[in-house]
Amino acid sequence: MSNQAPQLLLDILPAPAPTLDNFIAGGNGEALAALRGIGPGRAIYLWGPAGSGRSHLLAAAVRAHPGAVLCGAATPAREFVALAEGGVPLVAIDDVGRLDERQQAAVFGIYNRWRESAAAEQRGFALVVAGDSAPLRMPLREDLRTRLGWDLVFRLDLLSDADKLAALHAHAAARSLDVTPELLEWLLTRHARDMRQLTALLDALDRYSLATKRPITLPLLKTMLAAQPRPPAD
Repeated sequence: MSNQAPQLLLDILPAPAPTLDNFIAGGNGEALAALRGIGPGRAIYLWGPAGSGRSHLLAAAVRAHPGAVLCGAATPAREFVALAEGGVPLVAIDDVGRLDERQQAAVFGIYNRWRESAAAEQRGFALVVAGDSAPLRMPLREDLRTRLGWDLVFRLDLLSDADKLAALHAHAAARSLDVTPELLEWLLTRHARDMRQLTALLDALDRYSLATKRPITLPLLKTMLAAQPRPPAD
């Protein structure tokens, strides 16, 4: 049998783009609801450990607001300064704790501009910032630390394994995939723990099953993963 069709499916599709709809909230439902309803003049600070979904939510908020801008440590300070002039509906700033002094100074200006314009909806904008610690514990200049808590603050918790299994079951059911609990538990404990990667793997397995004309089973999943091209040796 030709390997061409399966090989096309072994190039596992990149994880789907982050949206508010595909964020698995778990115990973070209040933060998700606040982002769904955010509008001009509101600010949200999200904090939590790596893997809690901070970057997903920021990227999703930007996708939900055409014209919004997402910034981070790789964004030149001059671009932060330009954002302080306004003109965009939503500014999202990820990993604020990694910003250098010039970037922090510019974000300080963005917060001041946000507060000044908050009373004027026609000129106001929304602000969403994320970091790995509570506002007053962030390694930032003092005047910026205090501004992180000016409006809404949400701590993001990691999903439990039960939350992840429930989300994988729901994703499989939505695609009418006949998967066993054994397969999903193996996938969760032996492979990537990021939910977007896990759901992308399920989608790839569905395509691989169709291409090989074999039912979705744990042995088929292992075969698909084993057949992926290995990275070249150094």
